[in-house]
Amino acid sequence: MSFVSDQFRFLRALAARPKNVGAVAPSGPQLAKAMAAQIRLDLVEKGGSVLELGPGTGAITGALVARVGAERLTAVEYDGDFSAGLKARWPAMRVIEGDAFDLDRTLGHREPYAAIVSGLPLLNFPMEMRHRLLDGVAARLMPGASFIQFSYGLHAPVTPPDGHIVAQAAFCWANMPPARVWVYRKA
Repeated sequence: MSFVSDQFRFLRALAARPKNVGAVAPSGPQLAKAMAAQIRLDLVEKGGSVLELGPGTGAITGALVARVGAERLTAVEYDGDFSAGLKARWPAMRVIEGDAFDLDRTLGHREPYAAIVSGLPLLNFPMEMRHRLLDGVAARLMPGASFIQFSYGLHAPVTPPDGHIVAQAAFCWANMPPARVWVYRKA
């Protein structure tokens, strides 16, 4: 896949489903690296894998693959065209076409992950859906693991579930638009 085909795929999805895409451009390299840097490698080395929600064209996926390897990465993508692009680019990565807001149905298991990374445009969805997502994510994290989410808002896109905290880990000025990286973990 090339940069041009990624841009075309992104623009086509943006025109068809702007709420699900939620950005004017794919995530930039500074944001991708900031998100990947939040993954605890010691948990990956203990056998944990990483789950990415809403990878889209794979702008963040590339940084995740560089950090943990494609074979340690599972991606859940709603859009069939994006899924096909991800499978072609990283054949060793497990790509599941499904709904990240319904992880029980999409994954069918509760495998504990070393990290869950999300590119979902949470601010475009009702708070009830955001809370449901976080509850599903919290049930799938290894002890000490984090849920890593970015947003364009000034505050975390959703309050953490009981017993969890959230902190801003990075602010990426160079991203278009500028974005914040939020890390949720058990208190």
